[in-house]
Amino acid sequence: MVRVSARVVLGAAAAVALAVAASAVGRVVSTSFVERHNGTDRNRCRRKARKTYALSKDWDTHRAATVFRYFSYNFGWPVRTLRVKGERGRWQKRTPAMAAGLADRVWSMSEWVAYPARHMPRK
Repeated sequence: MVRVSARVVLGAAAAVALAVAASAVGRVVSTSFVERHNGTDRNRCRRKARKTYALSKDWDTHRAATVFRYFSYNFGWPVRTLRVKGERGRWQKRTPAMAAGLADRVWSMSEWVAYPARHMPRK
């Protein structure tokens, strides 16, 4: 390898610079977070893993499994590293959606299934 360079593919360069400056974990653009997320995605959704019997052959089924996995990860799975100390010094569990301010609680599967859905057209 001779050199590594970064370029903005989506969004504005100023927005990327602002996001990197606000980051609590680093001051450079890094693919490590994306790769860690992809690893978690493959681990939690066997359809995306290599050499498995659960491989998706139908795009609609694959897309549905992906939506389910994204929900369960972001709204229904408390992440230990996102927990915060609450009142009386006890740890409060938080999901990625709670940390981002998108949810106020850990969602159960029955809550998600009962939530009104909105049809997303295919691209």
